[in-house]
Amino acid sequence: MIENLRGIHETVNYKEYTNIRLYDNSEAENYPAHWHTPLEIIMPIKNNYSVVCDTHTFELNPGEIILICPGVIHSLKAPKAGRRIIFQAELPMFNEIKELESILTLLSPTLIITPQAFPTIHEKLHHYMLEITEEYKKDIPLTETKIYSSLLDMFTLIGRNHTEQVSLLDSENIKQKKYTEKFIFICSYISSHCTEDLSLEEVASLVGFSKYHFARLFKQFANISFYKYVNKKRIATAETLLINPHITITEVALRSGFSSPSAFIRMFKIVKSCTPTEFRRMYKDS
Repeated sequence: MIENLRGIHETVNYKEYTNIRLYDNSEAENYPAHWHTPLEIIMPIKNNYSVVCDTHTFELNPGEIILICPGVIHSLKAPKAGRRIIFQAELPMFNEIKELESILTLLSPTLIITPQAFPTIHEKLHHYMLEITEEYKKDIPLTETKIYSSLLDMFTLIGRNHTEQVSLLDSENIKQKKYTEKFIFICSYISSHCTEDLSLEEVASLVGFSKYHFARLFKQFANISFYKYVNKKRIATAETLLINPHITITEVALRSGFSSPSAFIRMFKIVKSCTPTEFRRMYKDS
C-alpha cells in the first residue's frame, strides 16, 4: 500500500487529477512508521486492524474509525486475513473555513470513533465512509467534489457532536449557541495571532470573560488548556518554517512565537515526540 517511502516520509500517489486516495485493502502486510501530509481515515470492514501512533496502540474492530492528522507518525499492523478502508485526503482548502479550523484541532493527533464513544453519530460516519468508498470507485465527473462534500459532512457531525456534549454553562440552547460561536471565534483568533505574545487575560477580554472563567470554558470546548492550544498552533507554524533549511532553529523559534530556542525545543519535543533538528532531518531525508 505504501508506494513511495523515503526514510519515514510517505509521498502519496493520489488518484489522477485529485488530492485524494483510497485503498480497499485486504493485504496481510504491516506498514512501518511513516508520516504524510494528507489526513488519513481508516475503517476495518472485516477483522480487526492495529494502528500505532507514538507509543499508543489502537485496536480497531470492524466498523470503528480512526482519523489520523497530517504529519503524525504512525504504523499499521494487519491480521492474517481481513479487509479495511484506508482513505487519504489533503485538507489545505479546509483551513479557510474558520469554524472547521477549530474543529480540526479536536482531532489532533488522532480521533477514534466507536459506537460506545459516539453512539449518536457513529452509524452516520460509518455510512459516509462506505459512501466515500463507493464514490471513489466510480469513473464519473466530480467524484472528488462529492467525496470532499461527504468529508465535510463528517467533520460537521463530529464538531456538532462535540459542542452538544460540552456543557459550557447550562443546557439552554440559545446560550449554548452563543458560547460555541465565541469559542470558534477565539480559536480562529489564536490561529491568526499565535506567533504574538498572547495572554490568557487579553484573549478572555475579547469575549468578555474573566481569565478564570474563560480558562475553564476554553478547556471544556477545546479539550486542552488555553496555553497548550496556543503552543500547538505555534508548533504547527514552526513545522512549515523547518522545511526551509536556510532558516536557523533559533529563527524558527522566534518567528513561531517562542521566547527562546530552549523553550521552543522543549515544547516541540513534547508535541511532536522529536526535536526540531530531528524533524528537519526526517523531512530532508524524504
